[in-house]
Amino acid sequence: MPLLRAVVLPGLCAIAVLAAAGRLIRLLGDDPREDRAVRALQTALGHQPEQGHPADGGGRVGPTGSREAMDRVTEPLSWYSGVPQTVANGAIWCGVTFLLTRDRRSAAAPAAALALETACFVAAAALVARPRPDRVWRPEHPHATSSFPSGHTAAAFALHGTLADLLDRHRPRAARLLGPLLRYGIPSAIAFSRVFRGQHHISDTIAGAILGRWSAAVVRQELISA
Repeated sequence: MPLLRAVVLPGLCAIAVLAAAGRLIRLLGDDPREDRAVRALQTALGHQPEQGHPADGGGRVGPTGSREAMDRVTEPLSWYSGVPQTVANGAIWCGVTFLLTRDRRSAAAPAAALALETACFVAAAALVARPRPDRVWRPEHPHATSSFPSGHTAAAFALHGTLADLLDRHRPRAARLLGPLLRYGIPSAIAFSRVFRGQHHISDTIAGAILGRWSAAVVRQELISA
């Protein structure tokens, strides 16, 4: 019963809200105005729609073969937020947290936040089925899942937000320095990279950020603060 009340029912509500929001957004069309700003930025930096990765001839490559700066910055951020890397990150931080705190509830928090976020993301994405942005530069192949919400963004906010909450609980002095970077800096940079690289509409990442922050808040309430 405590699990049902604390996680399952709120999770079902989160899925319903995300699905309703996503379907409402789709009523406005699958080529929304928000994508115009992304296409304009890509074009200004020398990227054209449907081009591949600069290594394959796409994007702006200078006379020395160097890639455009924004591409160089966003590529590792997008890679870092990938599914295998995120799963590995979560497992590593569970282990590190247990070694440092010997607190099993705290050690389970990173995995719990990712599990909750993933369950809500997969269900909502299946219900919304929003296509990826069209007529954009997209150097990596997109995942087969729906564009809404952004799972990479949601996972980044859930995991890094939970790490910040763990610092608040166990290392408050470090939290004052690293907390804002973990909660907002790294996840926001990942969200931008996903939009800039043509993987998501802006609204996808906003929904992902909300889902990730909510997932971290549930885990903080049930595992870290309890």
